Amino acid sequence: MVLVLHTGPGNKNALKALIAAEYSGVSIELAKDFQMGVSNKTPEFLKMNPIGKIPVLETPDGPVFESNAIARYVARSIPDNPLFGSSLIEYAQIEQWMDFSASEVDAHIGRWLYPRMGFMLYLAPAEEIAVASLKRSLGALNTHLSTNTYLVGHSITLADIVMACNLYLGFKLIMTKQFTSEFPHVERYFWTVVNQPKIAKVVGEVKQAEAVPAIQKKFMPPTKEVAKPKKEEPKKEPKKEQPKPKEEETPALEEEEAPKPKPKNPLDLLPPSKMILDDWKRLYSNTKTNFREVAIKGFWDMYDPEGYSLWFCDYKYNDENTVSFVTLNKVGGFLQRMDLARKYAFGKMLVIGAAAPYKVKGLWLFRGTEIPKFVLDECYDMELYEWTKADINDEVQKERVNAMIEDLEPFEGEPLLDAKCFK
Repeated sequence: MVLVLHTGPGNKNALKALIAAEYSGVSIELAKDFQMGVSNKTPEFLKMNPIGKIPVLETPDGPVFESNAIARYVARSIPDNPLFGSSLIEYAQIEQWMDFSASEVDAHIGRWLYPRMGFMLYLAPAEEIAVASLKRSLGALNTHLSTNTYLVGHSITLADIVMACNLYLGFKLIMTKQFTSEFPHVERYFWTVVNQPKIAKVVGEVKQAEAVPAIQKKFMPPTKEVAKPKKEEPKKEPKKEQPKPKEEETPALEEEEAPKPKPKNPLDLLPPSKMILDDWKRLYSNTKTNFREVAIKGFWDMYDPEGYSLWFCDYKYNDENTVSFVTLNKVGGFLQRMDLARKYAFGKMLVIGAAAPYKVKGLWLFRGTEIPKFVLDECYDMELYEWTKADINDEVQKERVNAMIEDLEPFEGEPLLDAKCFK
């Protein structure tokens, strides 16, 4: 049986079929002289895939497109292939993780990566949603892999091949070590899978991205249709030179309305405060010894209750915090989504307890005497916490502020699992 794969070089979707073939002992030939943008637009190719996408597998029985379908075909060409598991439930779970990989991993990586590469229109809010969605999906995957070496069973299946290929571009081009460190079991899993001899033979050496790529503005959104110039009439010899019209007789061109200036954040319109937030953040970061005497004292010397306010937050659903790394990821995601308030806030988030369920508590310093409305509106995590304004005239509450800034342990009689700072 001759199978021919039509694809461009380095296509991560084509890798799925090539790896499945390697595990199944199936021979696949690559279409010769395939050139993306040319070969996939020929009438012959469009008969195999009407929308011209790659990869396409040419088989004796007809063409197959869509990468997961191609990988399934290759694996199914061998009876009782272990890539499909050893039971009906394993088969169903393999299919389950393949679907999850497509909709929850590949899709979100693409929505983050492709606009930065210039293949799609880049919009900062859309990127924020894509990253948050990807973190949610990787968090779920991380939980599953905390007790499993592979996705299904105890050896490589088609689910692992598809998942590794869908993670491939993410690890290679945009998901830095700083990003993936939040998901240690996903990290371990990916490097374990891509370094399997049969997979490494196909994908080669994989190196993780060192930085998030800069935004490339190759994609140009549709522009307004420009009126076509009128056809020139044949020139006639004028009998007399006509006087040029006066300037006031020339119709004025309609000027496009100038873009309206971006409205200022209401916090920028507040009266000046004696507290300079950057000065406090600098003092906090640079104080390494005598923290109480230097940083805490400096904070209260700077603090302006008319220009700033202090707030305690307590997570409403601590009973759900049964896995330590999932709880830490949850807090990390919250801090990332609070980035929109970085100019106006300082925060400490504590994860408390020696064993599950872990408690999550925080202290926040906000510009203004109330929690900024734009933070409440745009950061959905805010509603997951109970917010209480600190009374700095109450010595007990003031000492609680000190303890949270200092990461004092034990905190309220319990050890700290972790303390994260937003500055």
